[in-house]
Amino acid sequence: MQLLPAERAAQLSAEFGLKADEYARVLTILGRSPSLTELGIFSVMWSEHCSYKSSRHWLKMLPTKAPWVIHGPGENAGVIDIGDGLAAIFKMESHNHPSFIEPYQGAATGVGGILRDVFTMGARPIANLNALRFGMPDAPKMKRVIDGVVRGIGGYGNCVGVPTVGGEVNFHPAYNGNPLVNAMTVGIAPRDRIFLSAAAGLGNPVVYVGSKTGRDGIHGATMASTEFSADSEEKRPTVQIGDPFTEKLLIEACLELMATDMIVAIQDMGAAGLTSSSVEMAGKGDVGIELVMDNVPQREEGMTAYEMMLSESQERMLMILKPGREAEAQAIFHKWELDFAVIGHLTDTGRIVIRHKGEIEADIPLAPLESEAPLYQRPTVETPKQKVLAAADIADPMGPLPALEKLVGSLDLCSRRWIWDQYDSTVGGQTVKRPGGADAAVVKLEGLNRALAMTTDCTPRYCQADPEAGGAQAVAEAWRNLTAVGALPLAITDNMNFGNPEKPEIMGQFAAAVRGMAAACRALDFPVVSGNVSLYNETQGRGILPTPAIGGVGVLEDARQAIGLALAPDLDLVLVGATEGWLGQSLWLREIAGREEGAPPPVDLAAERRNGDFVRTQILAGTVAACHDLADGGLLVALAEMAMGGNTGVTLSAAPAGTAAHGWWFGEDQARYLLAVQDGAVLLAAAQAAGVPAMKIGRSGGGDLVLADGSSISVARLVAAHEATLPALMNREAA
Repeated sequence: MQLLPAERAAQLSAEFGLKADEYARVLTILGRSPSLTELGIFSVMWSEHCSYKSSRHWLKMLPTKAPWVIHGPGENAGVIDIGDGLAAIFKMESHNHPSFIEPYQGAATGVGGILRDVFTMGARPIANLNALRFGMPDAPKMKRVIDGVVRGIGGYGNCVGVPTVGGEVNFHPAYNGNPLVNAMTVGIAPRDRIFLSAAAGLGNPVVYVGSKTGRDGIHGATMASTEFSADSEEKRPTVQIGDPFTEKLLIEACLELMATDMIVAIQDMGAAGLTSSSVEMAGKGDVGIELVMDNVPQREEGMTAYEMMLSESQERMLMILKPGREAEAQAIFHKWELDFAVIGHLTDTGRIVIRHKGEIEADIPLAPLESEAPLYQRPTVETPKQKVLAAADIADPMGPLPALEKLVGSLDLCSRRWIWDQYDSTVGGQTVKRPGGADAAVVKLEGLNRALAMTTDCTPRYCQADPEAGGAQAVAEAWRNLTAVGALPLAITDNMNFGNPEKPEIMGQFAAAVRGMAAACRALDFPVVSGNVSLYNETQGRGILPTPAIGGVGVLEDARQAIGLALAPDLDLVLVGATEGWLGQSLWLREIAGREEGAPPPVDLAAERRNGDFVRTQILAGTVAACHDLADGGLLVALAEMAMGGNTGVTLSAAPAGTAAHGWWFGEDQARYLLAVQDGAVLLAAAQAAGVPAMKIGRSGGGDLVLADGSSISVARLVAAHEATLPALMNREAA
């Protein structure tokens, strides 16, 4: 083995992202200087992206168990029981850094990677979602980023044949230098056919399948574990290149192989590629693994062991097969025109040994790669609480209807049609609720009445002001959105996007957000079954807003019971939940009053549970024609969205006496829903019996939104303002 000279090894370890004390630990484990390949393996496995060294301590606070949870965090994706002998398998992951450097491929390979996390467990993917955060469109390079990310998501998902059914988008200057691209996939598998990643069986063959290995993506995990600097453009070579058509073939080949009994364990090659997949599989199985790099299918000439082990080339899987079944498995993959190669075997040494051209390139004990991996309990500083703002103390500069027209055309509330029209949301023919039509996407399970509802949610401005309340609110809003279509929320995946954890104030944000999430998950019986942490989201020292994105999944026994938000004429409108008119951190305060301040709305988890359970019961009883949860923009924005969805006007009652009108119409109080029903009196009686605050606020009909004082605005005018913003900014015509 060719060992690095001590001085060169120390220099490279710093370049690869290892701290001095971490590198000293490497030397202790090995008892000598490392080879280049060994140093590369340690650096990626101990990167923030792979080891979660700053976050593991806090993530243990999250509740992960429930009677319906089959597999929680620790596998490729979370698995929950959804009845009828089926399991839903889902996860969300980030591809933030690559998407800023190379927007199209960064976003596309983010979709490809999360698809592999799901189908590697035996699931057929049925839906993709995303959670996107962009800077302001007039910021340098941001239009290119927005356009490339959206095209990348659509290009990959559309070609692979999995519908993109939902997601969310925010814009804020804090993301100017560091956008966030979080991709989520949901799949379905038989409950008794879940495939895990722990390797087993001494001597069993280690098999590589999929695409050939190239030099793309080398040290991608390391890049994702550092903040951006002025030279980030030079990191383009670390961004992977995706091929959705190969991914489609890989899905079908893997699922065909999974229908046999040949597979012992399987893992996708994601971050850190062949290194992470082989180390994690062998480590989980408490076995050794020996790999021969000469056998790895290669796309480029003269690749070294170091390059092959760290490459993040896409559409690749690693599996352990039962001995003697290699020819049968190879026939399946060759039928699908994919590479298949036996590249090693399992051993009883407890070590990973890498050979190339007859030489040993790495020989590392596996246990310390995990047990000795850095774990930091970094210093934390709590975010100072902001003052509570009273609506009566805030001047209203323009009145409700001009404010409404401005808000529905603002970046955070305008129509996302320009985005979702680039996604195929109906491929597969099972999509029941498409983007824009309901608070959550709904996808029917083929051959059954049962359906899954799914959503992604987070309000970063709340998290910036109060990370604990913001973390709880993100979970509660996901729960509310699933409830609003009639689904029973079952579990979440999360994507924790934060700045530099070495700054105590950032680590304080992270810890507080986890506390809030944990409290909400417990109160709502909504456990965390998978997730991802993305730290160092900073550019030249400026961090993003804390963004703990939540992906929620729920179940509907009958897809026909799912409801949307579009209004029909001649219905009573009933507001469920208490309204105080909370304007702190609201979009009205920012967009109309020009202020970003104040405490965000408090989250009453008992009220969330009580109000949501009541609303779901009413939906499933068939008494609700349309439902929309109240979130960004408050009551009047929710009314406008329902009116625009059904092209139907509404006539509204006045704000309650003694209430500031702008607080009533635009306050962002939580735990609220707007229901359209045939008979409001019947619903109000049911709400009173259940101890749920509710009041009738108007009736649908006509073509205008009419206030109690007679002032009005046409729904057509609201639609025009709502639809124009993104196409105008991106210089493309509206659909």
